[in-house]
Amino acid sequence: MGFFDKIKNAFKADKKAEQEQEELKEEVQAEPEQPESVETVPTADGHTENTADHQLSEPDESVAQPISEEPAPFTEPVAEVEEKEEIQVQKKYEKGLEKTRKTFSQRFNELMANFRSVDEDFFEELEETLIGADVGFETAIKITEELRQEVKLRNAKKTAEVQNTIIEKMVNLYEAEGVDENNALNIQAGGLTVILFVGVNGVGKTTSIGKLAHEFKEDGKKVLLAAADTFRAGAIDQLVVWGERAGVEVVRGNAGGDPAAVVFDAVARAKAENADILLVDTAGRLQNKVNLMNELEKIKRVIQREIPNAPHEVLLVVDATTGQNAMAQAKQFKETTDVTGLVLTKLDGTAKGGIVLAIRNELHLPVKLVGLGEGINDLEPFDANDFALGLFKGLLKEE
Repeated sequence: MGFFDKIKNAFKADKKAEQEQEELKEEVQAEPEQPESVETVPTADGHTENTADHQLSEPDESVAQPISEEPAPFTEPVAEVEEKEEIQVQKKYEKGLEKTRKTFSQRFNELMANFRSVDEDFFEELEETLIGADVGFETAIKITEELRQEVKLRNAKKTAEVQNTIIEKMVNLYEAEGVDENNALNIQAGGLTVILFVGVNGVGKTTSIGKLAHEFKEDGKKVLLAAADTFRAGAIDQLVVWGERAGVEVVRGNAGGDPAAVVFDAVARAKAENADILLVDTAGRLQNKVNLMNELEKIKRVIQREIPNAPHEVLLVVDATTGQNAMAQAKQFKETTDVTGLVLTKLDGTAKGGIVLAIRNELHLPVKLVGLGEGINDLEPFDANDFALGLFKGLLKEE
């Protein structure tokens, strides 16, 4: 079953649940409240008394009462626990993508309201609408071209039908671009995993490292952090604060010192202490790409002297609220270093979640992690299915 079929089924299930809730509400409001019937029984002196009095009376102590055994502690089946966790993550995605959904809906509603027929003017306006929704120029052109053909084949005329066809094209393109995409982190089994974080200042790089460290620690892994962003004022202290929150140690040097020297010490300590994960924070100065590239290459060489196949991930952190600026940053970093995946932060605080489509279609870089809230537990592994449901389900119309 493809993504669009899953989204349609989820959309129908939501509509059915809403209808059942409405029907139940109407039944409750319509049903008159019945007084509780009380049964009476005659007593020896001719009076009556409530049977409820008998039901509430103390049990006869002369009658032996069965000895109740202590019930066994309830253990929830693993499958049910996993299902609940999956539902919670899906709700996080739906809530996190709420602003993007509303923006998409508003743009589509305005588009549909302005056109009575699907003509060339409509397709031109659709391109502008999609570009404005941050899905990217190439993606907007591709979707519009495919829609031209599809509308002719289906002879789609109704507003809801046309909008659903647009959504279907977006979903199918989103799914097709991610067919060979590996969104899982490359964690080494039984050895040290080194993850390098890159990105410009202010995108949430240090925060993402702290949140990820917390998750690994909760999973029972031994985690170390390396404060290799030695040039930005306060960067080292900020990582130390996050290390304290996550309960993990931070390897640090002096402000303004050599980042590669910090990484060398961190790798040595991680190996000596049999750590499972080493997360490395780096400086992000795009204004001097040559120096940045040289610095990152030096850090890599230091790591590879001790661990030849490391770093196992080079994660580029970008701020989703910046939309197309995030795309520009991603392109520049992709040119200067071997980025293996993206961390998309502040997705819950933006209406520009469509940037994920642009990243998939134009950069062909997998999104590995997404920030869906400000809490320490709100950095989630990217799930293409949950993202598609969270974004597109709310855009479908009843035909």
